[in-house]
Amino acid sequence: MARDEQRVQHVEDEQLDPISSANTAELSPSDKEDTQHVDTVNTAELPMTMAEGVSYGKSGIAGIAGSPYILGAAFMASLGGFSFGYDQGVISIINVMPQFHEQFPRISPEDPQSAFWKGLNTGLLELGCFIGCFFMPWLCDKYSRKWAITIMVCFFNAGGIIMTAAHDYGTLAFGRFFGGLGTGTLALGAPLYISEIAPPNLRGTLLVLQSISIVSGVVISFFITYGTRNMPGEISFRLPFGLQLVSSTILGVMIHFFPYSPRWLCLRNRSDDALKALSRLRRLPETDDRIQTELQGIEAEIELQMTMQERAHPGKTGFKLEVLLWTDLFKKKLWRRTIVAVGVAFFQQFSGINAFIYYAPTLFQSLGADYEMSLILSGILNIIQLIAVLICFLIIDSLGRRPLAIWGAVLACCACIVIAGLVGQYSDDWENNTAAGWVAVAMAFLFMLFYGVSYSPLGWALSSEVYSTTTRAKGVAVATATVWICNFIVGVITPPMIESAGFGTYIFYGGWCGLAAVWAYFFVPETKGKTLEEMDAVFKDASAQQEKEMMKQAARRRSTAASGVRQTSHVGDNKEFA
Repeated sequence: MARDEQRVQHVEDEQLDPISSANTAELSPSDKEDTQHVDTVNTAELPMTMAEGVSYGKSGIAGIAGSPYILGAAFMASLGGFSFGYDQGVISIINVMPQFHEQFPRISPEDPQSAFWKGLNTGLLELGCFIGCFFMPWLCDKYSRKWAITIMVCFFNAGGIIMTAAHDYGTLAFGRFFGGLGTGTLALGAPLYISEIAPPNLRGTLLVLQSISIVSGVVISFFITYGTRNMPGEISFRLPFGLQLVSSTILGVMIHFFPYSPRWLCLRNRSDDALKALSRLRRLPETDDRIQTELQGIEAEIELQMTMQERAHPGKTGFKLEVLLWTDLFKKKLWRRTIVAVGVAFFQQFSGINAFIYYAPTLFQSLGADYEMSLILSGILNIIQLIAVLICFLIIDSLGRRPLAIWGAVLACCACIVIAGLVGQYSDDWENNTAAGWVAVAMAFLFMLFYGVSYSPLGWALSSEVYSTTTRAKGVAVATATVWICNFIVGVITPPMIESAGFGTYIFYGGWCGLAAVWAYFFVPETKGKTLEEMDAVFKDASAQQEKEMMKQAARRRSTAASGVRQTSHVGDNKEFA
């Protein structure tokens, strides 16, 4: 951006780009040197997002194997998702620990209101996630993606310390809420950072690390807590609470051993630093044409965002502009894209997944399993989700998003309905109907399998695919906020439903799965292999085509400005010689 702001005014500038006003300042000597590299690329013929036309090698697993540095950076950032998954797994066993009930009697089954207090304690973390989610885009733009992650790690760790040391219910609940402010934003900041440092050929594969990390956190924390459950006294639940600080602290510190996001550096007018960051991330010299082309793409994209923003809201600044940018997502032009992004986030949670994860031991006990068996079955349930996500990792780009969204919901609905029928028929006498109980357990496993290959990853992937360049950051933030508020609602309402509604709990969540299938059939397009320009035909608007033309104009202007600098320099040299 520094090079853009310092370019020389040209007549051709206005002819090629009527969108932007010219700048009369001259380029610095270092910028002149940079433009010599930039001008070697035929920018006028570059695709809409110029970085997408750059090839750094193989895609998928083979490409990742050849890019260990990028894998390390993406893995480190994905620990933000791991922190959320860890809490999901750890609270499921702690909620049924006798030692935990003894310390916090409000959650004990002896308390007549225990179902409400258990649900509130579980859901407060998600409420904190929801609130914190709206601060992350501002932090990311102002302080960088890396420092935003570190700041939120501090919130997460503070909440974790409060939870670990809490001796009464109020303190415990406050710790979960405060920690949630960090958890929700970490889950948003991680894919944002990954998407901006990843090369185009590896971006999709690396983004799946978010889902894998979340589910891995669930599995690992579950078995840590399973191992501490028989420890005498409070250490049985305080140790698992405290261990969540380990991965988050590693993330907050180690993320600074990797480069800043090149996009953020360009956003802050630090193009030279962005060039160095790209060179380091791609393990190529700064003069490599691919590095130069990708940098131009980033600069043109940011210039495009500023131009589109000024066109839509001329003269608006500060808080008012920020509010207007959020409201743009719900205008007629973008309503269908927002329905897809928010809808997939909504159904990801109201499928009942966290009812199964948070309260799996409680659910299995309600199906007739004893305490020890319910914990073992809960662990198997979590492992099945991890396997399912890994399967999706292998098939999502070949099978497509739309079939997964439709059939994943249909099959999950069927599993829930079968469980509801079995619970309604046999819940009063599981001891004499053990076969029916095991069928219900098998249906729970199948539900997790169907969910894991569909809505578990789709909830994070679709929202980042459907929006155009200028609306993606806030669109993803709205979708993520939907995840957290729905997660909060599910966490609060599930314990009372299990206690009072019985088989109605499964009908409730099965009904939402059925509605998800209908929603997916009518609203979810196939985004597999689609470029941003092709999304126009899918959503029947022309925003991406307009962005492409503006981006090409910005690229031509940059090329023309660089050429003009050299011509001005030669004229000056001739006069001095004379």
